[in-house]
Amino acid sequence: MLQQRTRLFGSIVGLCTAGALLAGCGGGGQEAEHAQHQPAPQTPAEGQSAAGKQTSGTFENFSPTAKAITYKPEEVPAGGQITVNSSAADGKSKVTVEVKGLQPNRPYGAHVHVKPCGATGEDAGSHYQEKADPVKPSVDPAYANPQNEVWLDFHTDAQGNGTATAEGTWSLATRDDAQSVVLHETHTHSEPGKAGSAGSRLGCITADF
Repeated sequence: MLQQRTRLFGSIVGLCTAGALLAGCGGGGQEAEHAQHQPAPQTPAEGQSAAGKQTSGTFENFSPTAKAITYKPEEVPAGGQITVNSSAADGKSKVTVEVKGLQPNRPYGAHVHVKPCGATGEDAGSHYQEKADPVKPSVDPAYANPQNEVWLDFHTDAQGNGTATAEGTWSLATRDDAQSVVLHETHTHSEPGKAGSAGSRLGCITADF
């Protein structure tokens, strides 16, 4: 009798062990089935881009913590505002600059530059170029043009507000030499010997692309 009970107990343990392997021996089957029906992680569709980036600032005189700097307050008044938006999709980049409270009814030049803003306008370095001109300063239209550089010239309205958008095949999001937008006193020249130039540097915002 004892031998029969021992065999019976062994059979029960064996069945439970087998069941545990198949279904968790206690409701694990539902968890396994639930896991099997979990949707696969979503991946961005081909050509879809990451969220765009935005940088905003209020123009002020230089300080180490200033985000947007005016170098000529009579041209870019302290208290004026600037916003830079950038995005990338399908191998193309898009940059938009919007300003408020600048001098009314006048042209400004604007470009993406390779360094952050500093105590002077020159601290922002040269223009971003997708293909770098071996000659500096770059005034050759083969390099200093709105396809190779990011030109954002605009004209303010009666309230001193203005906006401009540029689109191109720039690698702004994957390179580390696009770090600011500089405002200039005129629209940008395109003729040989002056290409890319736009007069004095009036203001600057360190931007994230």
